[in-house]
Amino acid sequence: MSEEDDDQPPSHKRPRASPPPDQVLDNVLETVLQFLDAARDRCAASLVCRSWHRAESATRVAVAVRNLLAASPARVARRFPAARHILLKGRPRFADFNLLPPGWAGADFRPWAAAVASAAFPALASLFLKRITVTDDDLDLVSRSLPASFRDLKLLLCDGFSSAGLASIASHCRGLRVLDVVDCEMNDDDDEVVDWVAAFPPGTTDLEILSFECYVRPVSFAALEALVARSPRLTRLGVNEHVSLGQLRRLMANTPRLKHLGTGAFRRGDGPEDVGLDVEQMASAFASAGRTNTLVSLSGFREFEPEYLPTIAAVSVNLTNLDFSYCPVTPDQFLPFIGQCHNLERLYVLDSVRDEGLQATAMTCKKLQVLHVLPLNALEDADELVSEVGLTAIAEGCRGLRSTLYFCQSMTNAAVIAISQNCVELKVFRLCIMGRHQPDHVTGEPMDEGFGAIVRNCSKLTRLSTSGRLTDRAFEYIGKYAKSLRTLSVAFAGDSDLALQHILQGCSKLEKLEIRDCPFGDAGLLSGMHHFYNMRFLWMSGCNLTLQGCKEVARRLPRLVVELINSQPENEKTDSVDILYMYRSLEGPREDVPPFVKIL
Repeated sequence: MSEEDDDQPPSHKRPRASPPPDQVLDNVLETVLQFLDAARDRCAASLVCRSWHRAESATRVAVAVRNLLAASPARVARRFPAARHILLKGRPRFADFNLLPPGWAGADFRPWAAAVASAAFPALASLFLKRITVTDDDLDLVSRSLPASFRDLKLLLCDGFSSAGLASIASHCRGLRVLDVVDCEMNDDDDEVVDWVAAFPPGTTDLEILSFECYVRPVSFAALEALVARSPRLTRLGVNEHVSLGQLRRLMANTPRLKHLGTGAFRRGDGPEDVGLDVEQMASAFASAGRTNTLVSLSGFREFEPEYLPTIAAVSVNLTNLDFSYCPVTPDQFLPFIGQCHNLERLYVLDSVRDEGLQATAMTCKKLQVLHVLPLNALEDADELVSEVGLTAIAEGCRGLRSTLYFCQSMTNAAVIAISQNCVELKVFRLCIMGRHQPDHVTGEPMDEGFGAIVRNCSKLTRLSTSGRLTDRAFEYIGKYAKSLRTLSVAFAGDSDLALQHILQGCSKLEKLEIRDCPFGDAGLLSGMHHFYNMRFLWMSGCNLTLQGCKEVARRLPRLVVELINSQPENEKTDSVDILYMYRSLEGPREDVPPFVKIL
């Protein structure tokens, strides 16, 4: 340092200005809230005060709009500017049973596609759409405007699009990791089919999940094989029924990381890939390259050839998920295989496995958590294939069961009581006795005590579907004990409005209530006035509601949207209500109302 420097007066540095206290609090809150993942916890935090609301908005990356009519895309974009993962649900679940007339028009993706195209969600990485009408134009618009961060597209129970829409996604979303199309109705005409698999760009892809099991048209196998070969990260592959066993074998040879396989038809075809194919060759495909340790999930089997079913035995020991929903296996075919599935956690089968198959499952699958038994023939007078015998065996053998959907022709209170006593961790219990108003077929008594035991012993129950002959007493049990219940489906049950009053006054956490063909009227409906603002929606069809009763709800709860849907034009001038669909919405009544819908 020079002498001149010594003579200079000491410099005084200006102290840094402290940020305002509000900004400090916001920064701290945003840091803390980043570790809060559960949606219910985040919602609760956003209600504390305005600063918590701002911090929660700025940090939420996963957004779920479980009723497309509840909030507009513009509102969601303002509220959650950093949203990366968006889940949207459209039509109510009863639409799956043809209870919602065509043209209802309350589940169109177009407004959201326009919002994405206008960069309303600049950080968007994944879209999950369920029961939504998505057109090819929507997919093309979205694909051309998605941010570079976009990775995942899942379509479940959607309709309105075709192979052209998938081609748009494949060609423009170059960083795509997930394309998962499940149980969708696609609109391909014979002369307009597009080879969407060939639309993926050349070169190595980032695909980790590719599933199109519901696609009813053939795809170019050469293009599919090339795509799989240049997708080294692929861990889940679900092909449709047009992919033969020989072709499946070749695809498996190019997927060393495969964990989840949707097999397609699981039968030989007429192509060169199937010439000379025998059982031993197919078995070696499952046993080779360490497949026995990596493959944990199997589905498909839509047109299976029974002699090839034993070929999957090589991977049975490590399977955690097995989906035979489209595979009418008999007990003779099912028993040798299920006896090796000691690590199975999720099982989906048709009732063709009979009680013997469920008994074998109970003896082997001690880790089972989810069981769906679906009907081979969904008619009330179909042959009885599974009964209380199979359900009782599952109750005694699979005590860690968390969720079950069980279709049958008859049931007993004793079997339902047994599952309530042994499977106390149950969160979902959906019993579907196919015949209407069926009592306990042994005692002739209503099924009240069985469902009463479920809600009394399974304190974690969040979803319940009832069936069989049920009196008001069953709903008294539900209202008294089902304090964690969030979703309830009721059909052909109850004696009077008292049943509905028990539900609405007792189930304080209830969010979704679906009712069809029950003797519930205005008195039961009006008993829930204190709770409707807390519910996501209420659906009532085929009940004893009147226009006057529904108008009273709309008058007293103006922020609730009350839709009256008339699926029977001949009843338009009567005072009775065909379908009541009532839901919360921040936007108020929708504008795209068809003639058969009236909003009060």
